[in-house]
Amino acid sequence: MKFHNALAIGSMILVACNCFGSNSNNSDIDIDHKSADSSDINKQRLAWLAGSKAVAITGSVIMLDQMWYRDFPRSSFHFEDDILHWKQLDKLGHITSAYNISNASYKMFRWAGLDNKRSALYGSITSTLFMTSIEVLDGFSKEWGFSVSDQAANMVGAGMFYSQQLTWESQKIKPRYSFTSSGIEKYRPELLGSNKIENMLKDYNGMTFWLSMNLNMFSQKNEFFPKWLNIAVGYGGDGMLGSLENPSKHKGQPLPELERYRQWYLAPDIDLTQINTESQLLQLIFDALDFVKIPAPAIEYNNKHGWIFHLVHF
Repeated sequence: MKFHNALAIGSMILVACNCFGSNSNNSDIDIDHKSADSSDINKQRLAWLAGSKAVAITGSVIMLDQMWYRDFPRSSFHFEDDILHWKQLDKLGHITSAYNISNASYKMFRWAGLDNKRSALYGSITSTLFMTSIEVLDGFSKEWGFSVSDQAANMVGAGMFYSQQLTWESQKIKPRYSFTSSGIEKYRPELLGSNKIENMLKDYNGMTFWLSMNLNMFSQKNEFFPKWLNIAVGYGGDGMLGSLENPSKHKGQPLPELERYRQWYLAPDIDLTQINTESQLLQLIFDALDFVKIPAPAIEYNNKHGWIFHLVHF
């Protein structure tokens, strides 16, 4: 699944905004309480939620089928192994997207009054169903195929959210995303994007995927670290003008010979959701940006340039 990482991230943002809007307008529901019985469930909200999710998932699949897949040849259902593509950055995109859709869906089920365990389960199932539906469409496309490694990444992302919510009833480790222009997207704009928005969604050379860990939640002395302070480990790649290898020419024009390499990062991060604010607008913004790694100083290591210090890395 190449381009669909972009679709998954876009859908995640839409689901999250819907979720956060619901929470901000209905502050009488506390999504942090640990238990709930049948009397706590708001049946009207739950019915609305179930219906809206069914419509959203079905509508998204139909829209993708008509607006994207119809431009490519169809085939019988088949599999494709793309585990080596894009130095596995697309797999991290799947993990990040599946995790954040699970998180947003979880909050919507808490808004409807379900307890922590059921909300985590249904949120993760919602995420898995949505991501799997895209894989199934891939399976009927001659251009791609159902990717087992993509599906495994989807399940890792949903499972990462579910396991933390059941174990800790909080999210101590969050997958996050950041982007900076790679500078090489100009050589293949139809593949890597022809504008900044497309670049952010299609150019893996500019993406970094992170695991951001909350220091306060892992500290035995909780007062030592601020609640909002995280430490993040990141992974990226550069020099990629193709998914597996770089072509020598594009549309008859020679392309530069670029070395493909991996990048590793260590950087501080900020968990905006842990910042106390009485403003519902700020809380909505903090929640909506929860999948984004905050720009900060970073240490990078790669096998081309060695150790690099970034005053600010996006």
